[in-house]
Amino acid sequence: MSTFDSHDTPQSRRLDHLVLVHQPCDGNPKESSPFINSSAGDVEKSQQYDGKNMALFEEEMDTSPMVSSLLSSLANYSNLPTGSKEHEEAENNEEGARPSKKPIKAPQLGTLMGVYLPCIQNIFGVILFLRMTWMVGIGGVFGSFIIVFMCCSTTMLTAISMSAIATNGVVPAGGSYYMISRSLGPEFGGAVGICFYLGTTFAGAMYILGCIEILLIYIVPQAAIFKIEGLEGPEAEAALLNNMRVYGTIVLSLMALVVFVGVKYVNKLALAFLACVILSILAVYAGVIKTALDPPVFPVCLLGNRTLMSKGYDLCAKVIEKDNDTVTTKLWRNFCDSEFLNATCDEYFTNNNVTDIQGIPGVTSGILAENLFGYYLDKGMILEKRGIPSVVDPDSPITSSNRYVLADITSFFTLLVGIYFPSVTGIMAGSNRSGDLRDAQKSIPIGTIAAITTTSTVYMSCVVLFGACIEGVVLRDKFGEGVNGNLVIGTLAWPSPWVIVFGSFFSTCGAGLQSLTGAPRLLQAISRDGIIPFLRVFGHGKANGEPTWALLLTASICEIGIIIASLDAVAPILSMFFLMCYMFVNLACALQTLLRTPNWRPRFKFYHWALSFLGMSLCLSLMFICSWYYAIVAMGIASCIYKYIEFCGAEKEWGDGIRGISLSAARFALMRLEEGPPHTKNWRPQILVLVSVDAEQNVEQPRLLSLTNQLKAGKGLTIVGTAVEGTFLNSYGEAQRADQSLRKLMETEKVKGFSQVVISSNLRDGTSHLIQVGGLGGLKHNTVLISWPRNWKRAEDHQRCRNFIEVVRETTVASLALLVPKNIASYPSNGERFTEGHIDVWWIVHDGGMLMLLPFLLRQHKVWRKCKMRIFTVAQMDDNSIQMKKDLITFLYHLRIDAEVEVVEMLDGDVSAYTYEKTLVMEQRSQILKQMHLTKNEMEREIQSITDFSRGSIRRKNPPTLRSQQSTEEGASVAEKPEEEAVAVSHPKQVQLIHSKNAAPTPTSPTSPTAPAGDTSSLDVEVQRTWTDNKGTDKGKNQAAATATAHTEAGKDIFNMKPEWENLNQSNLRRMHTALRLNEVIVKKSKEAKLVLLNMPGPPKNRMGDENYMEFLEVLTEGLNRVLLVRGGGREVITIYS
Repeated sequence: MSTFDSHDTPQSRRLDHLVLVHQPCDGNPKESSPFINSSAGDVEKSQQYDGKNMALFEEEMDTSPMVSSLLSSLANYSNLPTGSKEHEEAENNEEGARPSKKPIKAPQLGTLMGVYLPCIQNIFGVILFLRMTWMVGIGGVFGSFIIVFMCCSTTMLTAISMSAIATNGVVPAGGSYYMISRSLGPEFGGAVGICFYLGTTFAGAMYILGCIEILLIYIVPQAAIFKIEGLEGPEAEAALLNNMRVYGTIVLSLMALVVFVGVKYVNKLALAFLACVILSILAVYAGVIKTALDPPVFPVCLLGNRTLMSKGYDLCAKVIEKDNDTVTTKLWRNFCDSEFLNATCDEYFTNNNVTDIQGIPGVTSGILAENLFGYYLDKGMILEKRGIPSVVDPDSPITSSNRYVLADITSFFTLLVGIYFPSVTGIMAGSNRSGDLRDAQKSIPIGTIAAITTTSTVYMSCVVLFGACIEGVVLRDKFGEGVNGNLVIGTLAWPSPWVIVFGSFFSTCGAGLQSLTGAPRLLQAISRDGIIPFLRVFGHGKANGEPTWALLLTASICEIGIIIASLDAVAPILSMFFLMCYMFVNLACALQTLLRTPNWRPRFKFYHWALSFLGMSLCLSLMFICSWYYAIVAMGIASCIYKYIEFCGAEKEWGDGIRGISLSAARFALMRLEEGPPHTKNWRPQILVLVSVDAEQNVEQPRLLSLTNQLKAGKGLTIVGTAVEGTFLNSYGEAQRADQSLRKLMETEKVKGFSQVVISSNLRDGTSHLIQVGGLGGLKHNTVLISWPRNWKRAEDHQRCRNFIEVVRETTVASLALLVPKNIASYPSNGERFTEGHIDVWWIVHDGGMLMLLPFLLRQHKVWRKCKMRIFTVAQMDDNSIQMKKDLITFLYHLRIDAEVEVVEMLDGDVSAYTYEKTLVMEQRSQILKQMHLTKNEMEREIQSITDFSRGSIRRKNPPTLRSQQSTEEGASVAEKPEEEAVAVSHPKQVQLIHSKNAAPTPTSPTSPTAPAGDTSSLDVEVQRTWTDNKGTDKGKNQAAATATAHTEAGKDIFNMKPEWENLNQSNLRRMHTALRLNEVIVKKSKEAKLVLLNMPGPPKNRMGDENYMEFLEVLTEGLNRVLLVRGGGREVITIYS
């Protein structure tokens, strides 16, 4: 409805000036929004949302769409598959130059065709047909049942976890990799994705080897390139493996070619291959039923209790009666040196009889009891039947071993687990096709669990039925050498062994093709995620999306498995990779459940974190049961990939569980830290770095972060903070820019920590807020790092100076340590190296050990590593300096700190005239600044006039050489500086007098001079000599003594001539005296040091002495290049105890 109707009322006329009324074609005037600027675009917008009663939300319509328009797209989310359908359509579309884009049909596969049957096809495979009977014979029914139950339980628990993840939202095509990576993050996702890829690739190799084994041993043995006939032992084994390698490579090439030409052919053949598998299994069950009704005649020949190879005999007898004559058989000729009855025969052959036993006695025969327990064999052992006596001489060696059926490998329980586990893999087939399913959230759990239940039932029943139907020596005959070279499971099948032989052959071919189809797509998905940089090339493919490069890599890795050539050696390798993948699926589900992430709302409700943990534990146990060294290698590969992705900095935020764990762990750790302050042994500098930014929001002191990085051997918290002046609404953009600038600089300087920007009405309050609220809970800063205010004497920087002193006061109140680097611009960058030099520590007052700890931390960094540490302490008149040095050496030994030690004696001396004069200048300057309530420009003019007068008086006193040197002073012009900075130091070790008394103003007339020129000239000679010599450090002993005498006399003379000195504040005088004496000693000892660490005196309690405090610190550190002023936080930070 319109706000106004078409009638011209007085009300509407009154509102004409407030709202813009325009006339659409329907004749009803419409109102544009009164809340926004009325423009053409706004008018259109108001029309667009007219009649929807949504005027209140018009301003947000651009960023927040209306629910009515959004629901359709949310509900009809079409999960476009990246599987075969898309590729088939792309291939079909290649026929036209620019074909019209077909509407992609919604996925139509249901639970049966989309999940259940693919899982059945992938789970049933080569191991069932080629190794299951052998496993039952070696491990026994009981042991084999345990193995099958363990493996099937693992996959069932994994399927439950996978179902929970798969039903927690829409799973795009990509299946298991997508689920794991989005649940555990890019690092785990990439590592597990690669493991799953390698597992699938090696599975392809295993299927191809199975295929070749069936072909060369059971279908066409004569096709072998390397002839096995007549070879024995290792030679026969080597020939078989070489045949596997040659034919395996050929088959792999053909399969890769089929996959490259088109996936659609693979998918069309999939159902045919599945039919072969199902028919083969049904044939086995039919054969079992037949043995119960009519056991087949299937003789196996034994000599004593040893199984004979079927190709070594024609009749299972030594001699036969023929035409009333005893004739020797082929078997006799194999064991004797001639065919005659008087021939010399093998001793065991002579002493034992030949018996013929039934190979398949049937279900009702009771053979199950004999096959119940395991019969593990070493390589080369002869297959023997239990319960049959044999005469054997224990001392005589085994001869004619090639006539018996021998064990080809040494078998043990864990080997059986590793070989069997691949037969339960393939449970991900349904989730991998999630893009093709009509209702993935319903189909994946039902189809996968039903498939596992079906296959587990088949496997367990097969274990029992094989043990109940087949003779033990036949079961242990891996290649059917004692049963005419038949496939052992084929001997049980009905109507013919060939059903199983061809069924298993085609099923292995199909499974190999499926592996070569799935693995490249998995690698392509990982590559396109961009989490592993060097794999990005494998994300490309043909125009229709076929992963050509990934297929090439997959075939190359598959060839490694083919070269290994032994099915029993390849199976444990892929077991490792699949087990690791399943372990992480269980971990992902357990984590999500325990963390109670708000987004964790699976439709599948039959899961529990305990089941997931049980599944994870089973996977881990099976990995080490199968092969501990393969397990370590697989975990090593996964760890390397994890660290590589972490190192490369995968910039992916997938809302994963690992981030949830980090949040939970951080919360838990913070709560623990709240329990109390850390012990001294755990104390480390948690640094709040206070930096200032310029008008462009760039950091003014970048070297502060270099120093922070060099201090971070303590591995503590780092917060880099700054304050922006203004209001939050107006200055938020500036604050964001400042934050980006801080982050960028932190990244450049490799400082690991957090940035924090606060907006405040003034910088003083902003800095105070940072000190108060930085950190969180127990993880708060305990140290503040702030740069020395460079130009604190300049009038325009006076506020910065006051802010600095307030920071010192606040850190003192808050019991925080304070670090103040002076001349920060001269500090080394992270790229510099000191090859020699010293870090000097001047330990004057005890600060809890900060002065000891900081050099140790600095020397952990490569910049300061070559520097040696020296510790100086100051002894007074009544101190025993020798004992002090001994005690300090012992203390450092207990602290495990290597340093040179020196005790400096400071004798009590008279206060020099320079000290008096320096104090007088300082106090008068403070007095002037307090009394002048002028504007900034006026204040500068007043200081200029004072400075000019001072310069004039000095010009009168000093010789011309000094004046010429004064004119070259560094920094700003003298006119911009206060009076005491106007005189340059003519030599680094000379300090000239500033005659401020003569140049200083009276309170009533700040600029008028008070003393006559005569006083000044009479003072010149004495004072000049005293102050220059007193500050010199390169004089001899005699000169030093003369200087001391001159100093005392001059002091007395000047005191007599300057009664104003009597009115000086004695506290300031003492402080200035201490600062000058200490500075003199420090400069003498540490002038060449790379860094000087020094106790920082506390600020005055009376705020009126702030400028004096800065002057004391300036005098204390004068003449030193790099100084780090250190103020302890009031607690011990270093201890001698372990």
